Amino acid sequence: MNDPISDMLTRIRNSQMRGKSTVETPASKARARVLDVLADEGYIRGYESTTGKDGHPAFEISLKYYEGTPVIRELKRVSKPGRRVYMSVNDIPQVRQGLGVSIVSTSKGVMSDANARSQNVGGEVLCTIF
Repeated sequence: MNDPISDMLTRIRNSQMRGKSTVETPASKARARVLDVLADEGYIRGYESTTGKDGHPAFEISLKYYEGTPVIRELKRVSKPGRRVYMSVNDIPQVRQGLGVSIVSTSKGVMSDANARSQNVGGEVLCTIF
């Protein structure tokens, strides 16, 4: 697998389209940091470490719904292995005039766009959520 973060985002997107309450994804530090931001911003209920069906470490993600519709309406990968997208703190985009969140990988860790602006750091824009 070349892009584990994109794989995780696709699993979340597909599970929400099917109305699932949880989804399992292989565990990694990068995925955990992205899930931390999603949980802090209120897009998922949370996640916990488990052992997958194949015996490898995995995360079980609890998806969040509001009145039967998924909280995450749009989940897009911005920076890909074939084309990395780096932005300075002034160029980090606001998603839907501030209603959405960009997840940014900075020198101070993976954080939301608002946290990156408050700490005055730029970095690689991993994905956008609305």
